[in-house]
Amino acid sequence: MRARRLGWALVMAPALLLPASVHAQAKRETAADVGDKQRDLQQTQKRLKEERQKAADARKREASVLSELEAIDERLAEKRKQVATLDGRMRRAQADIGELQGEIGRLQTRRSGQEEVLGRRLRALYKLQAQGGVLPIVLSGDDPVTQAVQLRHLTTLATVDAHLIREYRGTSEAMADRKSRLEARGKELASLRSDAERERLEVDQEAAKRRALLSRIQDERAYHDRMVSELSEATRRLEAFIRDLQEKQRRALAKAPTPSRPARPAPGDSPGVSGTGFAALRGRLSWPADGRVVAEYGPQVNPRFGTKTFRNGIDIEASEGSSIAAVFPGHVVYTGWFRGYGNLIIVDHGGEYYTIYAHAADIRVAEGDEVKQGQIIGTVGDTGSLQGPRLYFEVRHAGKPQDPAHWLRPKG
Repeated sequence: MRARRLGWALVMAPALLLPASVHAQAKRETAADVGDKQRDLQQTQKRLKEERQKAADARKREASVLSELEAIDERLAEKRKQVATLDGRMRRAQADIGELQGEIGRLQTRRSGQEEVLGRRLRALYKLQAQGGVLPIVLSGDDPVTQAVQLRHLTTLATVDAHLIREYRGTSEAMADRKSRLEARGKELASLRSDAERERLEVDQEAAKRRALLSRIQDERAYHDRMVSELSEATRRLEAFIRDLQEKQRRALAKAPTPSRPARPAPGDSPGVSGTGFAALRGRLSWPADGRVVAEYGPQVNPRFGTKTFRNGIDIEASEGSSIAAVFPGHVVYTGWFRGYGNLIIVDHGGEYYTIYAHAADIRVAEGDEVKQGQIIGTVGDTGSLQGPRLYFEVRHAGKPQDPAHWLRPKG
């Protein structure tokens, strides 16, 4: 037993007798390992942060296609508006220049006549001066009455000459003023033309960006799929928006009618006559625009990618700037930009019937306006459109889309 203890002591003795430097070395190695692990952790966290940033950047680059299209459309609309304003100012400047040139021509004619009269008077005065001037008349032995008449005549002529000189000076000053204004308007017109040319160039650049985006949508599956998804979401938002409008109108109607104050007839209804109004004209409504239907109501299949969508209205291909007309009397409940539809107009026809007009270039009615059948409410454009200038048209009843072909009168 004693021998065994002695053996263990001999084994453990070297460890117990290790110098302090060895223990310090061990601690340093442990600390170094910990430091390495911390550095590895920091590197990992840094890489994770970088990857997250890359993912965020990628999401930013994959911004909404509709948002990008909307931004381009808004810039295009603003640029076109500026061009139209500049064109109007140029027309006014050109009209002013024409008027000033006409005034200068008339003043030139007047001054020429004045110069001719003044020339004759100067020649007469020269002859009078050559004959000694007024003094011979005064010193002549003529009858005093004759002398007085002659002097009075000369005084009158002098007054007339002074008046002619004042008129000539006024005409010359007016001509100088018109020429100065003409020069100023000419410079302004040149500046306006330069500004308009620059704005038109920017319009062309924005239009090129739009064409490039639409080309990507048509040619790249990823862009196309995102657009289909976003348009579906836009349709859902429009449906929710119309439901909200209907609910607001129901609440308003619930408060308005009283026994002493009968409710106002819905737009398009004839008081006291049943079977009238929007519903009575099924299949006989006027068309909202002149053109041909290029996209029907109902399910659609993209021929390139095979994606399936449902169209709640029709597309009428029409000339840009052509008129959009209300198909029936009604009350305008919304005008403005709606993502996926561009410039949008919603008309309430009573009885929970609504018509929707989209992609307008400009809107010529305001919310709250009462419109008549055939009244121009806007012009055809391509705002929010993927296929160029056209009118998107919907008919809805109780919030549900109806096939416009069942409501519009047959063509031909």
